[in-house]
Amino acid sequence: MPLTPRLPIRIRVRTAMVLAGILACNSLFAAPAYAAEPASLTSSDETLKVGGLERRFLIHDFSRGTRAPIVILLHGGGGNPENAVNMTQFDAVAAREGLIAVYPGGTGGLPGGKILTWNATHCCAYAMRNKVDDVAFISAIIDRLVSSGRADPARVYVTGMSNGGMMSHRLGRELSAKITAIAPVVGAVFGDEPPPQGAMPAFIIVGAEDRTVPAAGGPLGLQRDVLRSGPAAEDRPVSPARAQADYWVSANGCGAPKTSRDPASRQTLWAGCRSGADVVFVEVANNGHAWPGGRPGRAGANEPSPTYNASEAMWAFFKRQVRVAR
Repeated sequence: MPLTPRLPIRIRVRTAMVLAGILACNSLFAAPAYAAEPASLTSSDETLKVGGLERRFLIHDFSRGTRAPIVILLHGGGGNPENAVNMTQFDAVAAREGLIAVYPGGTGGLPGGKILTWNATHCCAYAMRNKVDDVAFISAIIDRLVSSGRADPARVYVTGMSNGGMMSHRLGRELSAKITAIAPVVGAVFGDEPPPQGAMPAFIIVGAEDRTVPAAGGPLGLQRDVLRSGPAAEDRPVSPARAQADYWVSANGCGAPKTSRDPASRQTLWAGCRSGADVVFVEVANNGHAWPGGRPGRAGANEPSPTYNASEAMWAFFKRQVRVAR
C-alpha cells in the first residue's frame, strides 16, 4: 500500500530571491527560445526527519503563488541536490512553465553530504546497504507540498539520473497513488521487480553510448568505483535497457509500439494502453552516461548530447499527464 508516514518535520528556509530570465538561453541546450519575462523564484533549503535520519532537499518554486505541478529530480549515485540542479538544468523549464522543482538528497556515509545514493533495491552503496527508506522520504516531501497548498496533487512527477533513474522506477511502483508519471534517465531495472501498485505513465531515456549502465545489461560500470566498493548481497546486474519499457508496457496493458527516428534519437511509443498510461522509450544518439541537453555530472564524466534535451522532452510528456483516482 502507498506509504504515508506521520513524520516530524523541521524546515529551514534560507532565502527568497527574484531571478530574471533564469537559464533561459543556456547554450548547452538544443531548446526553443524562451520568453524574456522575469521568473520569480522562491528558493528554500529544507530538512525533514524520516526513519531517524535527517534528510535534506532543495525547493525551487516558480509557481508565483499558485497551486502548481511539482517535478522531483533525483541526482545520480555520488551526487547531491546542487549537482542535480546543475546537471539537469531543469530550472530553465520550471521558470518558463511556473513549476515547483524539488531536488532531494540521498544518503551517504561520508562527511559533507556530497557522495549520496538512493536505495533502488539493488543499487547503490550506502543507501542500499543500510536499507534506507527513500520511498518514505519522497512520500513525505509530496505530502508536505500538497498539504501546504503549494502543489497540485494531480500533477506530481518524478525523474532521476542513473541511480536516481532506478529510484524513479521504484517510486513509480510503490507510490502510484501519489505520483502522476515518471521519467528515468540512463537508469535501469533488475528483472525481479514486483508488480506496481498501479498503472504509471513512463518516459524512459537512455544513452546509445552508455557504458556505465550497459544497454545489453550486465554489471554496472560503477562496480569498482568507491560507490560500490566490495560486493553486497543486494547487488544484482541490470537488465537490458529495453526491459525498463517492457516492465511498464506489461503493467499498463499496452499494445503494439510505434517507432520513429530522427538524427538525435530513436523513439518507441506505446499509446492506447488499457490503463491510459502511455510508455515512451527514447534512445539518444551520441549520448553516454549523461543527462542529454544538460551538463556533465562531475569532472571527467560523459559529455551530454547537445542535440536532444531531456528536460524539455520529459516536460512535454509530463504536462499531458494528470493523475486521476486509481
